[in-house]
Amino acid sequence: MKSKRVLITVGICFLFLLMGCGKKNDIQKNAIIPLETAASATIQTPVPTVEPEQPDIEQPVLDPDMEGKAQSTLTGLWVDKELVAKRPYAIMINNIKAANPQSGISQASILYEAVVEGGITRLMGIFEDFDSKRIGSVRSARHYFCSFADEYDAIFVHYGQTKYAISKMEELGTDNLSGLEGVGTTVFYRDNSIQAPHNAFASYEGILKGTKEKKYRTERSENTNPFTFNESDIQIDGKDAKKVSLGYSNYTTPYFTYDEQEKVYKRFQFGGPHIDKSTGEQLTFKNIIIQLVKEWDIDKNGYQTMDIEQASGSGYYLTNGKVTEITWTKNEDKKERVYYDKDGNELKLNVGKTFISVFPRDRSNKISFSQ
Repeated sequence: MKSKRVLITVGICFLFLLMGCGKKNDIQKNAIIPLETAASATIQTPVPTVEPEQPDIEQPVLDPDMEGKAQSTLTGLWVDKELVAKRPYAIMINNIKAANPQSGISQASILYEAVVEGGITRLMGIFEDFDSKRIGSVRSARHYFCSFADEYDAIFVHYGQTKYAISKMEELGTDNLSGLEGVGTTVFYRDNSIQAPHNAFASYEGILKGTKEKKYRTERSENTNPFTFNESDIQIDGKDAKKVSLGYSNYTTPYFTYDEQEKVYKRFQFGGPHIDKSTGEQLTFKNIIIQLVKEWDIDKNGYQTMDIEQASGSGYYLTNGKVTEITWTKNEDKKERVYYDKDGNELKLNVGKTFISVFPRDRSNKISFSQ
């Protein structure tokens, strides 16, 4: 009986062993096919799954007033993007007392002032967004103004020039519109009710026609980025400067006062507000830069020159009623001029128009700031 039970047990074990071998063969048939043999295998087409519908993502809507706009590299203001892509114009402006008030000058994005012969100053406006029919009166160029204009890749507009300016324009390859050349009658006109030589004026339309006649490039160089701007209006860490006076000479000492309500500096000269005759309004600026330079007589005629080609120096920056010290560097070969704050970082301006005084370093004691 016992041996019979053993035989039955052995038989059952053998039966289970056969069943296990069958399952092993089934597993091998369903094993993963190696990549190298996948090409000869039958590919099973997967059943597509239906993805749930995604909700529509609402696209941001641009402010209609900002469409077609870009930030000006001269003021930081938003202007037509076509203007930002085009070269600005640097226009020489007469600034003796007899030539005041000037016209169209308030449309300049940046306004320069520097001493010329005899202690008088001359102005140069960098114009980007303008349409004036009367700009000036326009006077002759000085060579350092050619260098300033070159910093902006600007087309230079002037009525005459010194021999030094001629040399500088040839050196820099300056595209210019001169009243003493054939294009002069296209760009300029004279107002015979005003005594010459203070009666030559340029117009926006004339400047455009002159540019086309001379076949000058109108697209601005991509490497020209004269300023960077703060994203919002900031108050600088500096001393109070509600008024600044610039004693260029005994002949002229213009000054600016800060308007707390409008948050701009208003310019005065020759005993009263500096007015644009075209608008009747006083010139105002958000930023003032005073760039101190080494300056001296270049010849017996009293023409001036400046150390600004490969140079550096110090100066001041004013905005929102405060003043702080700055430094600057200039590399004329690379058309680079950079201002730095007191920490050595590139100076960022508040958005708005800027006045730049290129001031004789040896007369820096004639600059005064007051509360």
